[in-house]
Amino acid sequence: MNRYRENTLTGRRYDTTVYPNFTERESDYYIFSREGDRLDLLANAFYGDPSLWWVLAQANYLGKGSLMVPAGLQIRIPFPIDELNFELERVIKER
Repeated sequence: MNRYRENTLTGRRYDTTVYPNFTERESDYYIFSREGDRLDLLANAFYGDPSLWWVLAQANYLGKGSLMVPAGLQIRIPFPIDELNFELERVIKER
C-alpha cells in the first residue's frame, strides 16, 4: 500500500490519496504508548510493515510533522488490517 499513486498524464507527478476514516471495531487493539514509541515502529510491531504508520496516524489523529508518539497516550490499533485493502480500493474508485 503506497500513500501516493502515479499520475497517468505526466508519469512523474504524484497525487495525494485520500484514505478512509477508521471506525472503531471490537477487533481493534488498544495500547498505552511508552517513551520512545514511534508510529513506524508500532506499525512494524503490529502489522509487520513500518510503511503502514499512516494507518495508526489516521486512526489516532497523529503524525502531523513527526512519527513520535507521546508517552502515556492510548493508541488504537485498527485490526484486522486485511479489510483495509478493500476499503482503500473503494475510496480510490470514488475519486
